Amino acid sequence: MTFLPDTGYTPTADDRASLDAWFAEYDAESGKRNIERMADLAVFPLNLVSDDSAGNGRSAQWDREQFVETMTRVMGDGSQDITFESVRTPVFLSPAMAVVFTDSTMTMDGQSQQLRYADILVRRDGKWAFQTMIQGGWGDNL
Repeated sequence: MTFLPDTGYTPTADDRASLDAWFAEYDAESGKRNIERMADLAVFPLNLVSDDSAGNGRSAQWDREQFVETMTRVMGDGSQDITFESVRTPVFLSPAMAVVFTDSTMTMDGQSQQLRYADILVRRDGKWAFQTMIQGGWGDNL
């Protein structure tokens, strides 16, 4: 007889608050284009999942150096802050794992763009870090 692990974890208010605080910090650092600090909030190798312009699913693993190089190129080094208004729906798989679905409006230089993505976060030593980024349309960059 095989027993499967219990996956019906119900997060506590502290679980949700700590996850929300992590995203607030990450969004603030993203808005300032502080790529090195954004990298501090990740677990490497970082998994990326997307699709490419041919419609094929793609995945990759990045080390810290590749994350910093790619995010610097994608986000630029503009002097304007980027702001995010996000609605997040976390699904906690355990006290240390969460899949977070995000619908966001990113505004930069007066232009807004809608984003939809998911992240997988893990908690280590009481602190959250993202380990997998999932978003359509970036596969050609992987």
